[in-house]
Amino acid sequence: VGGGGGGGGRPPPPPAFRDARRRGAIHAPQSAQMRYDAPMTPPPHIFSVAPMMDWTDRHCRYFHRQLTRRALLYTEMITAPALIQGRAHHLLDHHPAEAPLALQLGGSDPTELAQAARLGAARGYCEINLNIGCPSDRVQSGCFGAVLMLQPQLVADCLRAMQDASAAEVTVKCRIGVDDQDPDEALPRFLDAMQGAGVGRVIVHARKAWLTGLSPAQNREVPPLDYALVARQAAMRPDLAIVLNGGIDSVAAAQHHLAQGISGVMLGRAAYHHPGALLLDADRRVFGTRNPCARASDAVLSMRSYIEAHARAGGRLAPITRHMLGLFSGQPGARAWRRHLSQHAHRPGSGWPVVADALGRLAVPRLTA
Repeated sequence: VGGGGGGGGRPPPPPAFRDARRRGAIHAPQSAQMRYDAPMTPPPHIFSVAPMMDWTDRHCRYFHRQLTRRALLYTEMITAPALIQGRAHHLLDHHPAEAPLALQLGGSDPTELAQAARLGAARGYCEINLNIGCPSDRVQSGCFGAVLMLQPQLVADCLRAMQDASAAEVTVKCRIGVDDQDPDEALPRFLDAMQGAGVGRVIVHARKAWLTGLSPAQNREVPPLDYALVARQAAMRPDLAIVLNGGIDSVAAAQHHLAQGISGVMLGRAAYHHPGALLLDADRRVFGTRNPCARASDAVLSMRSYIEAHARAGGRLAPITRHMLGLFSGQPGARAWRRHLSQHAHRPGSGWPVVADALGRLAVPRLTA
């Protein structure tokens, strides 16, 4: 994995950024004296890490932020009933360093979603995203997730209520269709409803969701990807920023899609399982800015104060290090790194010395605790 932010002058804006400027996804500066040569960079949504249940918790996001300062990060999906009826406001907790950070909500009641969006905006989330893509049975029974693609007007009502209640940007994440729907008809109809509700950005997982017959895991793999359909809709809708999700497993693949005119790319499991390969050099390659860390081992070192503070507060090590296991995938010593953390991080009293010892098993200078 290449590292380092490099020196020299500011690099030219990436092609996808220039294209987004032409299509109006990025507004030109008000002052003629403010040019891209100065502080402007592509918007965070041009490269993001998907919301993933049981994975993108606050420890994961803090770790990912050591690898990329620019990418947009998302919470796990939080249901509006949990926040409003259950008053589980602790689910909104996050570290300020995680910004730019988006909150993903699940639900289908406009009033509840509006209240949840208001809470999220008050807690500092820059975006409130509505999940219309999850195909699990639990989500269907609660009448939210991908099943709502069958009710685009209800989704539009929810989004209008969220926008009225929140100063944060409101977005939606969907599939290209569900069950027997024809994606060539279902996706345009859904996007029409979203634009009618005033939404300016939609994340599209380029697969259908089968609400019956496939498990959630199978729904992430079995339905074929249709990138071309999403690209056509992006070309036909210059006023709508469309972010592509599904099956993107490298920065090179992300750059390819951006070059086709897509407003942004969202990486999921590949970024989680191989964060060193997918995120460590993303700021330089995608955003044209300096990487926060030159090497994966530097990202580990940058976690020390966070890990020690967590331990002082009585927290366990394993909930943090489980997100770091794939950092050195493909490098010498990666297996020893994973094995040491897996064997020792769950033990009572484990802390930074365990991480330092695991790092010492790699082909990097051994650290002292």
